[in-house]
Amino acid sequence: MATAQRSTVITDPVGIHARPASEFSQAAASSGCKVTIAKGEGDPVDAGSILMVMSLGIAKGDKVTVTVDGDEAEFVADSLVTKLTQAE
Repeated sequence: MATAQRSTVITDPVGIHARPASEFSQAAASSGCKVTIAKGEGDPVDAGSILMVMSLGIAKGDKVTVTVDGDEAEFVADSLVTKLTQAE
């Protein structure tokens, strides 16, 4: 099983609010991989749960790290980070 990790800085002026968090969580859950997201140096949470993602309180300027375990991990990680950076 492959593992991929990507980090990015959130540029959306309002951070990761309900709509982008929902879209990100749905994509993570449907990827077929184990996906976690962490804010800064904090503990990772299940990216497939919108409540867990929202609990991070991700704001503009925050660094987040997405970790993907599973087949197609590199592709899934890239596509999920793209969702986070295009959430504006």
